[in-house]
Amino acid sequence: MPDTDAARRTGSCYCRGAGSLSGIAALAALGERVRAADPHRRFGKLTRVQGACLSISGLGGAARIGARLHLAGSDGPLAAEVTALDGETATAMAFAPTESLVTGTLAELVAAEAALRPSPAWLGRVIDGLGAPLDGLGPLEQGLAPAPLRAPPPPAAERARVGPLLATGVRALDLFAPLCEGQRLGLFAGSGVGKSVLLSMLARWADCDVAVIGLIGERGREVQEFITDDLGPDGLARSVVVVATSDAPALMRRQAAFATLAVAEHFRAQGLRVLCLMDSVTRFAMAAREIGLAAGEPPATRGYPPSVFADLARLLERAGPGRVGEGSITGLFTVLVDGDDHDEPVADTVRGILDGHVVMSRRIAERGRYPAIDLLKSVSRTLPHCLPPQDNALRLEARRILSTYADMEELIRLGAYAPGASPELDRAIAVAPGIEALLTQTKADRGHPAEAFAALAGLVA
Repeated sequence: MPDTDAARRTGSCYCRGAGSLSGIAALAALGERVRAADPHRRFGKLTRVQGACLSISGLGGAARIGARLHLAGSDGPLAAEVTALDGETATAMAFAPTESLVTGTLAELVAAEAALRPSPAWLGRVIDGLGAPLDGLGPLEQGLAPAPLRAPPPPAAERARVGPLLATGVRALDLFAPLCEGQRLGLFAGSGVGKSVLLSMLARWADCDVAVIGLIGERGREVQEFITDDLGPDGLARSVVVVATSDAPALMRRQAAFATLAVAEHFRAQGLRVLCLMDSVTRFAMAAREIGLAAGEPPATRGYPPSVFADLARLLERAGPGRVGEGSITGLFTVLVDGDDHDEPVADTVRGILDGHVVMSRRIAERGRYPAIDLLKSVSRTLPHCLPPQDNALRLEARRILSTYADMEELIRLGAYAPGASPELDRAIAVAPGIEALLTQTKADRGHPAEAFAALAGLVA
């Protein structure tokens, strides 16, 4: 019996000693983890999901507008951005659908830079607004220099001037609304009049080094058609395509527009001539309106909060010439006019910011002339200095002929005009159909400015 008691006492001491040793080891391991942890990591808690808005508590004094959050959804991590602040509560919107979130989910405030890192390997690739590949061709090679998503425009006093004439290959533009390197032009049109085809012609034919194409709020069905059929392998090889389809959350659609300019600015900083095509600015404005209203901003003109018009100016001013010694971004931004109303708020604001506007007409498209550009309503603000004097005189003479014909077009079609009554109108009737034929192009018919002006001179003479 004594031997048994001694054994019990010995075993008990051994167990207490082992427990003490394991507890010390656990505390040491915990200390190592605490020392290795980032002391600046901040977490909040998801308290409410209402529509597209997420309410996060516990980030007071740390979160800022535009800060990035990571939430642990049941389908994987979900990225979000802070859009409004109210005391200890931050309102955020996600870059992806929020069906996988539940209240109580931890939201980490991350210090990731709001920037992309483009490289020459991005040419020929299709990406989303966060810089993730969408084409199934594997990961993107990251560059060394960051391109901020919300970079300010170059200071006005440090910018270079608009450069020389840029050949687009589209005869209607080269003759009547010429583009210069670093110019920003608006393309105003209703739906179904050939905007996408015109953009693809510019992406393939324009005399530039790189094309950056932003498809903002585009129909998902049409993305592959645009890339494969309209843009083609040759156009894609020198392009970076940024896509956010119409079913993407508003934050992703807005982000894709910022990413388009960020990629273009990266190549401009390398001294390259960049062509930036965005379709469309209207859908960017609609996404910004959705975000602003969800954040509690008051609606103003046609439901657009005031911040939308400030965002439009900041976005569009980023295109254009860079600083002296850098390249240029020649921008062409489409505006989807609501109900063919060219004076609606977005169209009116964009027209006042850009360096010219091209109007596409449904009436011209219906009679079969493509690109359906209304020459008499289109303006390039680099004229007349961008053309030689003889070409500019020829352009003005052709516009006068087309204007004379347009004024009397209805009477001519009705047969109410008697030939010989006006020599000027007789000349317009003889010449205008030839000009219309000269301006008609297909996707396989590339134009050249010198040849186009020579043909126009032959018609006018």
